[in-house]
Amino acid sequence: MPYAHITGWGMSIPEPVLTNEDLAKMVDTNDEWIRDRTGIRERRIAREDQFTSTLAVEAGIKALQAANLAPTELDLIIVASSSPEYIFPATACIVQDQIGAAKAGAFDLLAACSGFIYATNMAAQSIRSGSIKNALVIGSETLSRFVNWKDRSTCILFGDGAGAFVLQASERPGGVLSAVMHSDGSGAESLTLLGGGARYPATETTLAEGKHYIQMDGKAVFRFATRVMGSATKEALALAGLKTEDVDWIIPHQANFRIIETAAKYLKMPLEKFVINVDRYGNTSTASIPIAAVEAFEKGKLKSGDKVVFVGFGAGLTWGALVAEWTGPIPAKKQAHPEQYRLFARLRSWARRAIRFLEGFLSRREL
Repeated sequence: MPYAHITGWGMSIPEPVLTNEDLAKMVDTNDEWIRDRTGIRERRIAREDQFTSTLAVEAGIKALQAANLAPTELDLIIVASSSPEYIFPATACIVQDQIGAAKAGAFDLLAACSGFIYATNMAAQSIRSGSIKNALVIGSETLSRFVNWKDRSTCILFGDGAGAFVLQASERPGGVLSAVMHSDGSGAESLTLLGGGARYPATETTLAEGKHYIQMDGKAVFRFATRVMGSATKEALALAGLKTEDVDWIIPHQANFRIIETAAKYLKMPLEKFVINVDRYGNTSTASIPIAAVEAFEKGKLKSGDKVVFVGFGAGLTWGALVAEWTGPIPAKKQAHPEQYRLFARLRSWARRAIRFLEGFLSRREL
């Protein structure tokens, strides 16, 4: 049975910064109030020409570059997102086309902020089963499009961004060691985005009622998160045959500094072992864990052979944790240059659209 190693990583962050001082001009809040309750001081907001797929493609290409893997070698693409481009088609299919992953299957995964853990686990299981060799897992969000900027309880929290991992099959022991995934739908109303689905399709009424904005019971989510972060970490470690003292790094979902602090106390681990960047990006949902992992590697914290725990929670309610032995860069036999495939992908996409148009034109003439 092959092992599933994380061999590539990348992130994409929009340039526009929205600070707490900026928010204080929009709603009744201030920097001290926001920092005290969340630990957040700024977040990134996607430009009008940036979308969930745009950020996903940029993060995915960087991950492929780190892994030195051509998009044509991918077997599977999973995009975890709480803010997909459309209900359908899947954002993953748009990414597949734009990066030139000609033979990859692609689908979206919706498990809210836990989605990246779920998606990474599913990709690892597919690799370990022998059904695929190479997978690209992306967490990408433009949650700012669903924020009510007049609601100070939610508008202070969320930011945009994307992060990605490449997973590859290897006979070398290590990689993804264990994972747990859980859900509790009885708490579904605690964190919701009701509008736009089959139950509440867009109408004047749903717009007037604010159903197309994120709605959250902050206290309920806080209680839930502080309960499950530590327990999920211990559960995943036990499955991997490890203890907390074996862990080099914990990379948690970046939702709230106080939640991370509580998890550290529960696990009796120093806060220094937790990778934290919520102060600069806010809650980027599915993108928060891979973004934090990329930054930890770039700063020299995350090294080959390190035991790392990814743990998160989200709407659903969902939560989960994944334990991995970090692989680090694999020596390149030859340069793959995955970014060059984007031009070929565009040409192929235009050609296929032209063929479909021509087929439709000819079929109408026959009729």
